[in-house]
Parts: sequence; structure tokens; C-alpha cells
Amino acid sequence: MARFQHSRMVLLTLALLLGWQGSAQADASMTLQVTSSDSGSGTLELSLEELDAMDQVTFRTTTLWTDGVVTFSGVPLADILAKAGVQGTAVEMKALNDYQVEMPLSVLEESIPLVATRMNGEQMSVRDKGPYWIVFPYDKSEKYQTETTYSYSIWQLARLRVID
Repeated sequence: MARFQHSRMVLLTLALLLGWQGSAQADASMTLQVTSSDSGSGTLELSLEELDAMDQVTFRTTTLWTDGVVTFSGVPLADILAKAGVQGTAVEMKALNDYQVEMPLSVLEESIPLVATRMNGEQMSVRDKGPYWIVFPYDKSEKYQTETTYSYSIWQLARLRVID
């Protein structure tokens, strides 16, 4: 009986490890979809590799959802929308879990917010708010420490849709 329980524990441990490794690999293959409400525009799908090839921005900040100061790196949202060639007045941002928020494009600054692809130099798994997370330099100014800005800080980002 003890041998059976030991074998069962070994199999369970292996299954958990392999499942965790598989989900980390799946996170890296997830694309960020960018579309427009304009019926004539297509969908731009950006892989992590393609996002990494774009100009990167890095900043350090605390967040409501992490411990201590965190270093985020990734691509400014404005650069992603420019690459997609989409125009409008707002962007609908949708997460893997279907959480959705609409942000006016007037909020965009040159390099803020960031579509973070890494936290403390590491790719973010879905379990750790990845693979993509909209972040602001919350510590830089009180204007980034509002409920509205926090609501724009969507993690597990999957889709961006620019609307009129």
C-alpha cells in the first residue's frame, strides 16, 4: 500500500511539473491581437518575439498587485497602435478572462502606458498576470494613482480594439 501511494505521489508530481512547463511554453506563444472598429481594417497579431523586436521601455514602480518595487519592460501602447495603423478615440482592452475596459486614446503619452512583456526581467506567465500587462509608472506622479488609471491596468491582455 505504501509503495502504491509513493508511486501515485511521483506521478502526480510529474504531472504537475509537466503541466506547469507546458503552460509557460503556451504563454510565450500567445499573441496580442490589435484591431479597429473600422470594418476595412484587418487584425494585427503580435507575438512576444515581434514585440521584443520593437523599441523597449523600462521603468521601476510599485503596484497595488505586487510586492515592493518592480521593474517592468515592454512596448509603449502608442507604438503598438501606430504599428497597427489604427485610429480612433478610444481603445477597448480585453483580457484572457474576458475582463474588458475602455480607455480614451487621450490618456496615451509617448511611452506611457506600457504593454509590459516582462516583470523583473522575466516573461510573465498567465498565472503571474501575463503574458502582457498594461502598466503605468504609478510612483512617478499622483495622476497615475487614481481608480481610473488602476482600472486601465489590465493584465492577461489578449486583445486591443481601437474604436471611434
